[in-house]
Amino acid sequence: MESEQPVTEKRTLDITEIQAILPHRYPFLLIDRVIEMERKKRIVAIKNVTANEPHFAGHFPGYPIMPGVLIVEAIAQAG
Repeated sequence: MESEQPVTEKRTLDITEIQAILPHRYPFLLIDRVIEMERKKRIVAIKNVTANEPHFAGHFPGYPIMPGVLIVEAIAQAG
């Protein structure tokens, strides 16, 4: 019988590995790196956000805020 990897094993993923898993690409790939992952338990992912992101031009001019719907999408991509 094959044994599953322990739940507590931590793993990281770079952008190439993430792109092999998710079909999304810029600007809708909202995860750049996974720095911690405990299988079926938790994940810590990073999105490097800069002022040049296309959605900041109109949300909101002079006071850029990451749109909530994109935050939710980033969470969905991580999960």
